[in-house]
Amino acid sequence: MHKIAIIEDDVAISSMYKMKLSGCGYDVKTAFNGAEGLELIKEFKPDLVLLDIRMPVMTGDKMLEKVRESDWGGDLRVIVLTNISRDEAPMSLRLLGIDRYIVKAHHTPSEVVKVVQEICR
Repeated sequence: MHKIAIIEDDVAISSMYKMKLSGCGYDVKTAFNGAEGLELIKEFKPDLVLLDIRMPVMTGDKMLEKVRESDWGGDLRVIVLTNISRDEAPMSLRLLGIDRYIVKAHHTPSEVVKVVQEICR
């Protein structure tokens, strides 16, 4: 069973993706800001992270930067799942090795699940 961490400050969105992915057989845990996300990733050791960018306490790009600096986070698979267009995204994301960049408003939850399934294969 693949483990997925959802790092998303919107509780409704986080809960919806957790329900959809759990229903597909994934082990899913959530965090609601970058600092919580960093701790979750260290403890849970997910196979894949769905990561929002704009969050309180620590933004997604800063959290991912810290993950990539660690000896355990270099190969972590990451899907950025945000409502920020690629043009508005922090430049640092391009250097942090993400697998996909998905704008939430342009994709249905089912489409996001298909991307997760593709990456987890």
